[in-house]
Amino acid sequence: MKKTFLNHEKPLLTAMLQYTTPDLAIGAIRNGVAVGVEAFGLQIESFETQYQNTDTIKNVFAEMKEKPVYITNYRGGSNVGKSDEILAKEMLSYAECGATLCDVMGDMFSKHPDELTDNPEAIEKQIAYIDELHQRGVEVLMSSHVLRYTPAERVLEIALEQKRRGADIIKIVTGAENMEQQIDNLKTTELLKRELGAPFLFLSGGECSIHRRMGMKLGCCMCLCVYEHYARSTPTQPLFSVAKAIRDDLGF
Repeated sequence: MKKTFLNHEKPLLTAMLQYTTPDLAIGAIRNGVAVGVEAFGLQIESFETQYQNTDTIKNVFAEMKEKPVYITNYRGGSNVGKSDEILAKEMLSYAECGATLCDVMGDMFSKHPDELTDNPEAIEKQIAYIDELHQRGVEVLMSSHVLRYTPAERVLEIALEQKRRGADIIKIVTGAENMEQQIDNLKTTELLKRELGAPFLFLSGGECSIHRRMGMKLGCCMCLCVYEHYARSTPTQPLFSVAKAIRDDLGF
């Protein structure tokens, strides 16, 4: 059966990997497989430069035991200084290594504060690039890391535009610095479920963590979690054990 992040009965519990070496990533993968992690997210920009090659990526994928794998190749980490064109070319090669879902930054080819470019030329390049990825048999997630509180109307606008550009999964990361904003984000999650008509992942950072944990109960198609917390992991991503309990044992 073909691996996919789409059309699962329950949101996929996806363990994110932000390790500097393949050995560290493989150790976490083996531990994750043993406890029932359902998918993995490999952030390739976290690898030291010498490990950013297709042979290494294939070896890491092989440890995932046929589970779906989501990959990013963001501008940070070891990728600082690379052009978006280079990042895009690298992602195409990683797609051919066995990736399931590839992350395309919403402002790829033209940076934007909301990480969703409004440059017409860049937008056309994104659409063509997403088509290239699809031709390689992978699914595409488009991400916009706004990283600040954003009203529901703007979140929906970003989501609909990502969908128009060809993304299979919409990902938007905003913020919440108080309970009022966090409640608004929970409401926005429900709005996306009603209005978007596509799988989505809506997250928020900041002081409040309820939205990160409860979004999958309100319509998000996946939950980004970690097998363990470590120096480079995202602190707001819950432990796999916590995410599983929320998804499976919280009775609503």
